[in-house]
Amino acid sequence: MGALEPILLTIITASTPLLLAAMGELITERSGVLNLGVEGMMIVGAVMGFSITAMTGNPYMGVIASMFAGMMMALLFGFLTLNLMTNQVATGLALTILGLGLSGMLGEGFIGQPGIKLPVLHIPGLSEIPFLGTVLLSQDILVYISLALVAAVYYFLFKTRAGLVVRAVGDNHSSAHALGYSVLKVRYLAVLFGGACSGLAGGYLSLVYTPQWVEGMTAGRGWIALALVVFASWRPLRLLVGAYLFGAVSVLQFHAQAAGIGLPSQFMSALPYLATIVVLVIISRNLVVTRANTPACLGRPFSPDR
Repeated sequence: MGALEPILLTIITASTPLLLAAMGELITERSGVLNLGVEGMMIVGAVMGFSITAMTGNPYMGVIASMFAGMMMALLFGFLTLNLMTNQVATGLALTILGLGLSGMLGEGFIGQPGIKLPVLHIPGLSEIPFLGTVLLSQDILVYISLALVAAVYYFLFKTRAGLVVRAVGDNHSSAHALGYSVLKVRYLAVLFGGACSGLAGGYLSLVYTPQWVEGMTAGRGWIALALVVFASWRPLRLLVGAYLFGAVSVLQFHAQAAGIGLPSQFMSALPYLATIVVLVIISRNLVVTRANTPACLGRPFSPDR
């Protein structure tokens, strides 16, 4: 149990940003919008979370700033794709490039500065329980938020009228518009929610995972989050399992090297991305499941005048 405890702790830490970003993208795609700019929103959220924390000394202010930064990037994406009806794939890629460049400029003055880590929440009496208390009851607030978000998104999508509207807009935006629902409003709200979650995931990286600012510190996690949404077939509970599975693969390299397993470090570092490719290939072979859960209007622009 003593050897298992640090492994589980690192898996939780590595999985949380993937879960946060992917959960936001799931809602975005359920509304029919494909935002490939998750990586860009994450990296801007990371630099803003760190910089505001460094200037105020309050990591919770950094958390709020990271969410706001992600939402501003998402708002730009929404304006371009929903109002100007630009190509969603190209715009998302451009958003990622913009985010990487913008974060490098904003974070230049914070390179090398020590960070302030988001504090761990201790539950009196429970956090002292051996193993269980350390692994599950001594985490930071963002870990609990990510888990609560899974339940909240599931309930929202499948148990509420608003969730039904989001799914209807993603499956057939013309019919939803004919019934009197504002397709653009629903999609804007979904895009902003996705931006807030992606920014929060970036803030987690610079405030918890490695409490410092390093240019390009997202290291492709935004792309893994996008793949996780497909892996989960746009289902929140499956997304939880997928995020922790991919998180386990990503930390495997560190524990394998510590155990003296004679595999090249480059191969171990590539494992999360290799696993992403393998999973997508396997899923793509099951066309029945893919077509049943994919929002029918995903990536298709909508104009209320047409």
